[in-house]
Amino acid sequence: MGYTKIEARRTGNMAFEMELDGHRLITDASKEAGGNDLGPSPKKLLLAGLIGCTGIDVASMIKKMKIDLEDLNIEVEADSSEEHPKVYTRIHLTYRFKGKNLPKEKLERAVTLSQEKYCGVSAMLQKAAPVTYDIVIEE
Repeated sequence: MGYTKIEARRTGNMAFEMELDGHRLITDASKEAGGNDLGPSPKKLLLAGLIGCTGIDVASMIKKMKIDLEDLNIEVEADSSEEHPKVYTRIHLTYRFKGKNLPKEKLERAVTLSQEKYCGVSAMLQKAAPVTYDIVIEE
């Protein structure tokens, strides 16, 4: 069983600084919300974590499948509830693959495996809101 512990230190107003795997990270609220905008909001960072998690999965599988890929971009869109706590009610990912003669079925398999088996962030978020995705292949 894995264990994670992260400590954060308030650095003023609404900003918190922490270290994750040797990397310094600051989260803060926007100026409109009363913060100083010194870093990303925790909620948006959650979506960034989703992109990172599934992106690492897909990149790893593409490498193992020996697919010659020019580029991979992942976009996330999410709707939030209007009332507090303002939680995500829908999350949608778009995977954009670029390259010549890309094997569509292998790319689909990599994304499906990430979403259904490997990405722990997606699995956690799916307990709170539907996570959908689509795949775009460009030459």
